[in-house]
Amino acid sequence: MTVVIRDLRAADPADVQSVVRVRRAALPYLVFSPAGVAFELTSAHPAKRYRVLVAQTADGRVVGTAQVGIAYDSPVPGQAFVNAYVDPAGRGLGAGGALVAEAEAHLAGAGATEVFAWVLDEPEYRAFAERRGYRAGRSAHFLRLDLTGAGLPSRPPLPAGVELRPGSAFAADPRPLFVADAEVTADEPGDVEASLDDYDDWLRHTWHHPDLDKELTTVALVDGEVAAFTAALTDGAGRYTSGMTGTLRAFRGRGLAKLVKTASLDRARAAGCREAFTGNDTGNAPMLAVNTWFGYEICATEVRYTKKLGE
Repeated sequence: MTVVIRDLRAADPADVQSVVRVRRAALPYLVFSPAGVAFELTSAHPAKRYRVLVAQTADGRVVGTAQVGIAYDSPVPGQAFVNAYVDPAGRGLGAGGALVAEAEAHLAGAGATEVFAWVLDEPEYRAFAERRGYRAGRSAHFLRLDLTGAGLPSRPPLPAGVELRPGSAFAADPRPLFVADAEVTADEPGDVEASLDDYDDWLRHTWHHPDLDKELTTVALVDGEVAAFTAALTDGAGRYTSGMTGTLRAFRGRGLAKLVKTASLDRARAAGCREAFTGNDTGNAPMLAVNTWFGYEICATEVRYTKKLGE
């Protein structure tokens, strides 16, 4: 059966829903919504050269999709990404290979020299990447927490001078959260560095993202200064994920990450969320220890693959 690769039609709700369906089937540990998928495409920075590709069969069935773009916020030029997903029910049709070929052609035309991709740590997925010239690097875990179970750990008592607020409390002026996000992002382990230095871009693509739940996002203030935060994303269907949890350098070692995550998860459960997901670089032992303390369990592992274009 022939597979055709085309771009997502962001204005077509049925097409967007097809992409969400494929992503959820291929990688159920990620949380996203139709509104979020469409938003990421329509609001993308021009320098990102972002595309959402769709693999469609001759009878109109969407069996695969890929996110493709330039890491425009990296200080290293030429870095790019492709993350491809194929519905398990649609494997064997060549969708994955066709998606990656189109993605690489697009990225090469956009000036990319190196492509990064996340691949499930399973033999068939790793073999797929390696046949196409990708080399394995670091790894990361997906973790899941059942919010319908017996209960979360009790929130530690608030130390003197510490106050917890929802992200919505910063609606009038979110710049302190941008400053905190920039510092924490700079320290996050990863292959592709990101430099958050454009406040307006952060507002457009992070603060105004429809999946960012500002009521469940939680911020710790120490003597009135932002010290730690956890960004919460939800899909409106009972699923919650931690987009980023971090503590600013001057406040680390005080247990603030546990405080903000406990408060956020408590409110998520009260709001009707049934599952919580998070991601953890396998080398980030302190954050893995925090997530284990909450009761998160590893449900899958991904490997970061890279390829030099033109080799």
